[in-house]
Amino acid sequence: MDDNFQRLPRTLWIGIVLCLALVCVAYVLSLTELNNTRRRPLPVIGHIADFALTNQDSHAVSLADLTNHVWVADIIFTRCAGPCPIMTAQMKSLQDTLSPASRAKLVTLTTDPDYDTPAVMKKYGERFGANFNRWTFLTGAKPEIAGLAGGSLKLSAVPVKPEDRTNAADLFIHTTIFVAVDKHARLRGIFETGGEGIEWTNVQPHIIATVRQLERER
Repeated sequence: MDDNFQRLPRTLWIGIVLCLALVCVAYVLSLTELNNTRRRPLPVIGHIADFALTNQDSHAVSLADLTNHVWVADIIFTRCAGPCPIMTAQMKSLQDTLSPASRAKLVTLTTDPDYDTPAVMKKYGERFGANFNRWTFLTGAKPEIAGLAGGSLKLSAVPVKPEDRTNAADLFIHTTIFVAVDKHARLRGIFETGGEGIEWTNVQPHIIATVRQLERER
């Protein structure tokens, strides 16, 4: 062993060992908490009402198209220069993490249907590498979007008044949450993905664990 290492004070060695031990304990605790999340029964937060919207291929989509699938949803608008690109990249990471054997779906709603036509939504999805077999982008009539987003999924969006806009893309204030829905169209999980102190690397495993747990349910 190098003489410099041999001459390190005993207290320093003890400190190093304690730090390593604390790191190991923290890691084990995080795994334990994640495993507990997987085993703990998930609450039923609400029920998803039927809807009639349009996907990126201009095909009609209703609740029946998602029944018998677990799905994760969020709300964005394609002209957004704030959290939306981050959220969409996060959704892409979910797409890449889900097992190919999983039947789970991903759903992205727009707050801006006047601009976000099916063609615009498809181009936006392609920009982020969306697999449209799993990931659906929905637009349509404002009342239908409001009913699904705010009424059922707890995804809120509020238009910004023209006089309050800081730039041309500052059109809406909306939630940065992802929500999980089970195979029986029941809202079962809400996950904050942005904000101070929130790291996506900590949130994503809990979403994936929730999806897997819901897929195991009958």
